[in-house]
Order: sequence, then C-alpha cells, then structure tokens
Amino acid sequence: MNVTLEVTYITTKGMQTTFHSEDIEAQKAIVIAEDFQRTGRLKQVVFRDERDSQWTLKELKKFLEGIKTEPHQLTVYFDGGFDLETRLSGLGCVIYYEQNDVSYRVRKNATVTSLASNNEAEYAALNLALGELERLGAHHLPVTINGDSQVVINQLSGEWACTEEVLNRWADRIDDKLAKIGLTPDYHVIPRKANREADQLATQALDGQEISSLSEVNRRDAN
Repeated sequence: MNVTLEVTYITTKGMQTTFHSEDIEAQKAIVIAEDFQRTGRLKQVVFRDERDSQWTLKELKKFLEGIKTEPHQLTVYFDGGFDLETRLSGLGCVIYYEQNDVSYRVRKNATVTSLASNNEAEYAALNLALGELERLGAHHLPVTINGDSQVVINQLSGEWACTEEVLNRWADRIDDKLAKIGLTPDYHVIPRKANREADQLATQALDGQEISSLSEVNRRDAN
C-alpha cells in the first residue's frame, strides 16, 4: 500500500510550512512521520492512500498491523496467447504478495478452448489472476496490475475506448470482479521482457503443461 505524506512543520521561530511527499510505501511513510515527530515541531501529519482516503498516523499504523495476517502488497503480472491453428488459448499469471511478514509468489496457468483472439486471451489471463486473488482472500486493497497488452491495459484504465462487443464484455467482467473483491487497480503497460514469467506460463499452457504453485520468495525478488 502506497500513500502520500502531508506534514505541517513549525520552525523554532514559529514559521510554519507544509510538505507533500511523492507516493511511498506506507510503512516507510510512518517511519518518516515518526522522525518528524521526534523533532518536537510537528504540528500535523496526514496520509492519503490511492483512493484519496485520509489517515492519521494512529489509524494507518493500526490498519497496517491488522492486514499483516492477510495478503497485501499485491502485484499481478498476466499474459495470454492464442494459437490460430489449434484455436487454443494459453493463459498465464503471476501474483506477488506479502502475508505475516513473508513474501510469496503464485504461478498459475490454464488452457482454454472457447476464445477467438489474442486480445480475448489477454483478458482471460487477467480474469484468471483475479480468481487467484479472490481465492487467496485478498480484499479491499490496492493492486498493481502489469501486462504487455496495450489494448487490455489501456481499455481497462479508460485510456482507450472499448468498441468490440466481446472485449467490452470481458472489461465489464474484470471491473465487476474487482468491485466484488474490493480491490482498486493500478494498471501499467510493461515491456514484454519484464513480463517473461507470465509469458512463459501462457506458452507452457499451450504446450499442455499445467502449472499451479505457491512459493516463498526473497523480498528483493518480489519488487
């Protein structure tokens, strides 16, 4: 969870000013705010999350403590592939998250026979990832969603219009699933190279290799 930090500071001579930070991880923002507190000249500190909700220091610390036992710091990578010759689609997704101070990675793929294009396969791959998030019990948190499909990412983020009926239905399905779980998406188009894990899973699905795994990872690898 990222927040912005708004600090109102008073100098020893009584001059007052307010500082606004860039988006930073909530736990780091707390450390910075507490450092300001130790000066004895902090008048007010306010945190704002991705939904523009406002938090006090006490409220944010309590919230972070409460979600430690639940999946949080959610990041999704997805990719889909469509084979014109076999009419098969391969779906792949990777999910990174933290729970009880441990970082985890979920890898999942699937083969689908009911789709008709690569764009549909991309949407279906993201839908597969959301199903995994729901299964994990992730809810009411921001989620970073990364994909190399400009069509899917830009349509879901509202940058591009979605005029194809079949893709519009997929977009509605994704929006409905996110609303049901209570997740707030932050969409990013990434280079194909940066999406290689999900791409490999989609390719393996087309080759008939079914993969479903959960493993611990180093925090450095999860970023």
